[in-house]
Amino acid sequence: MNFLLKVKGPVFLCIFCRLSFRFVYIFTYNLFQFCGHTWILANTITRFFTFGTDALADTFYSVGFVMSLCQLLSALELFHIADGIEKARLLPRFLQVMEKNILLLVVNMCEEIQRKPVVCLQFFLWNILDLLRYPHELLCVVATPPIAMLWTRYSLWIPVYTLSVINEGDSQHASG
Repeated sequence: MNFLLKVKGPVFLCIFCRLSFRFVYIFTYNLFQFCGHTWILANTITRFFTFGTDALADTFYSVGFVMSLCQLLSALELFHIADGIEKARLLPRFLQVMEKNILLLVVNMCEEIQRKPVVCLQFFLWNILDLLRYPHELLCVVATPPIAMLWTRYSLWIPVYTLSVINEGDSQHASG
């Protein structure tokens, strides 16, 4: 920070704006993803409690657009890593992002699978995973997250991610 204060004139403003823009951008991105996945999960749970098992058949029609938007925007995370905005490994994130986007593309293209309960379960698991991740990412941008949040994120992530991968396999089997 002392280096920035010694720089005078337009160079100081340019460096300050760049850092500020990156902060605002990554904070806004994580907040948008958090809000989108919160809405999807809340909508899915509310519909299930309101309509019972009938809600499983039309989950895709009620939340599919927002889910597609969130997953499409998740491709930006690859650019975040490549640009150095986010500290993560590119290959694992690439595989996760592409896996979700390809499965969502298959569900979008196959109308008969859209009504199956496996899609509702997959959306539920994906949103649980993302709601474990994005609040942590938001806190990492602003400050250091509490250790309890970090522990909860990774402790719950392991079984939920395992269930998600198993369900993705089942989704692929149901579409074929």
